Amino acid sequence: MLYVVLAFLFLAIVLYFLLGGADFGAGIIELFTSEKNRSSTRKTMYHAIGPIWEANHMWLIIAVVILFVGFPIIYSQMCTYLHIPLLVMLLGITARGTAFAFRNYDAIKGERTQNIYNRVFVYSSFITPLFLGIIAGSAISRQIDLHPTSFLSGYIFSWLNYFSVAVGLFTVALSGYLAAVYLIGEADDEKDAKRFIKKARLMNIVAVIFGAMVFIAAGFENIQLARLIFGNHVSLSAVIIASASLLLMWSLIGRGKRKIIRVFAACQVTMILLAVGYMHFPYFIMVKDGANLSLLNLHAPAKTIDDLGLALVIGSFLILPSLFYLYYSFQKQEEIV
Repeated sequence: MLYVVLAFLFLAIVLYFLLGGADFGAGIIELFTSEKNRSSTRKTMYHAIGPIWEANHMWLIIAVVILFVGFPIIYSQMCTYLHIPLLVMLLGITARGTAFAFRNYDAIKGERTQNIYNRVFVYSSFITPLFLGIIAGSAISRQIDLHPTSFLSGYIFSWLNYFSVAVGLFTVALSGYLAAVYLIGEADDEKDAKRFIKKARLMNIVAVIFGAMVFIAAGFENIQLARLIFGNHVSLSAVIIASASLLLMWSLIGRGKRKIIRVFAACQVTMILLAVGYMHFPYFIMVKDGANLSLLNLHAPAKTIDDLGLALVIGSFLILPSLFYLYYSFQKQEEIV
């Protein structure tokens, strides 16, 4: 049952990156859109993220619950040494959701308040995935010191380092890339579709640049990232599949197939997460002194894991059909409109 719980943990993390990342990316795309095109971008964005913007954080909650119940030691260490970026990320999620709701349903919709909501939305859309990536990078950076000698070494330098920040910027670029690809298929106007294709290409280039920065920062921080990724068959295969998906996706865009391309974009991100996750498994957090926190050793008692696994399996039969129906309802509503 432990591996069932671990499978759900990985699934929750992947789905949060795919859905939540695209959600954040919509705000990033808006942030880097000219004033004259922002209105049409927002209109397309509302159709695209409408079905998921309130539901995607469910995957984050599931991941947190799994860690809290099934791996309490790992959860407590993470919340202790990474509490600052975690707090910033949570504040960003709250601010972004609030601004998104208020700017759509504000009864007055004054120009001044709308400008405030817009700024909060786009900036929090950038900050949140940035710190999400910083947290992910910190977990594998070996910079977390479980026996700090000062506040800075314990709670600042554990996440404020070149590698973690590079992973954060890479996450921002991936989020913008996912959103741009998803928006291509949602655009009703050919001009808008071409604009989103241009955005997707730009974010693709930015993601490649920041991805290279991750490897450079890893070398600077003495993290053997390249050896770990390309040194095992699973991670290497995941990288090859991600690269093939990228080429196939751009080929399909050129042929005008703009709905199916999101599958290949999602495949890319999934393979990247698989490559990184597999090379560190079973370690969830890699700390400075080498006493890495293992998911296989630091789990709750077997009875707790069994109950958690059973609850996750039963819950999936309730949650997943509801989500599929939610997406189906929104698609039908768009067809009627």
